Amino acid sequence: MLQRYKNILVPVDGSHESELAFKKAVAVAKRNGDDTNLYLVHVVDTRAFQNISSFDTAMVEQVTETAKKTMDGYANQAKEQGLKNISYSVEYGAPKAVIAKDLPEEKNIDLIMIGATGLNAVERLLIGSVTEYVTRTADCDVLVVRTDLENKPALNKKDKRK
Repeated sequence: MLQRYKNILVPVDGSHESELAFKKAVAVAKRNGDDTNLYLVHVVDTRAFQNISSFDTAMVEQVTETAKKTMDGYANQAKEQGLKNISYSVEYGAPKAVIAKDLPEEKNIDLIMIGATGLNAVERLLIGSVTEYVTRTADCDVLVVRTDLENKPALNKKDKRK
């Protein structure tokens, strides 16, 4: 029996690793058929704004606008490759909880495809990686993407720019 996923969640944060996860998720969604839903999410970590004494809503709006443009680009790429059911959102909160619990429950996600690491190396050192948390706590399947579409490791920055 072939496992078919109906609702695939891909968190994207602008990192090379999240882009690899996106590309592989598109390939998986295409293989799973026209009724597969690809759901992209960018989570704005609101904790990053808590320490700013002169909190400015314009800053949040700018971050949100940038994220929406990025998400539009990803959605267009998926459509160009023949996917029909693509949606995205920009969420606010703790990325770990949003990706591992909130969205999978809300969207009936049966597969999360996530990059091995994201942009925030400091958070990873201090409080642990989002990917590690998601793999431990999500109730659905989680695929950690470490390679490109040819299954070659994405190890050095020179290769990442291709």
